Amino acid sequence: MSEPRPVIPVVVWPGSNDDRDAQLALERLGAEAPRIWHTNEELPRETAAVVLPGGFSYGDYLRCGAIARFSPVLRAVEAFAADGGLVLGICNGFQILTEAGLLPGVLRPNASLSFVCRDVPLRVERTDTPFTSRCVEGQALTIPVKHGDGCWFADDALLGELEANGQLMLRYAPGANPNGAVADVAGVLSADGNVFGLMPHPEHAVDSLLGSDDGALILGSLVDAARSSLTAAV
Repeated sequence: MSEPRPVIPVVVWPGSNDDRDAQLALERLGAEAPRIWHTNEELPRETAAVVLPGGFSYGDYLRCGAIARFSPVLRAVEAFAADGGLVLGICNGFQILTEAGLLPGVLRPNASLSFVCRDVPLRVERTDTPFTSRCVEGQALTIPVKHGDGCWFADDALLGELEANGQLMLRYAPGANPNGAVADVAGVLSADGNVFGLMPHPEHAVDSLLGSDDGALILGSLVDAARSSLTAAV
């Protein structure tokens, strides 16, 4: 008997451009990944997790994610997360989650003030999460970045709190920080452990023909956790 395919909708805004990539990657990893428009006021009833993809929602006017956070679908995502639902934000999705207050810190323009697009080496800090269960602690991953506003920032007090809580889950390898992010942070987990945002694009690293399939460890972990939530609900 085949394993159930959890429903993991991918939200689409005007300007999103990685939604189809995320959809394809999730489907290859065993999920159903319908794309849903930002004006939807509800998530599909069977939703087991949600992905906010990369791109340039609303053309990145004001600040990246600042307009998208007011979309009707975000109210549904916020309610889903408040009930413990799994939410993954990739690049622009990460920016939207910080603007909405679902993740700590802010994303600022890259220190170079230039757009960066290249593979970067990363270090996995934790594996006891729904987003990294397929990884090994300390594992080195290679996943591409492509952003102009990926410099994650938190002041010293917040940074210390997040460090103590184990919420800084993914870091750029020493010397490989592409944007000037504080403490080399590439991905941040919510205090409750069910919302995760990262600047690298795992959906672009799910096939070794593209140079790396390390992104499948992140997305596959999410699919596993979403599937487990379905089994627990039965």
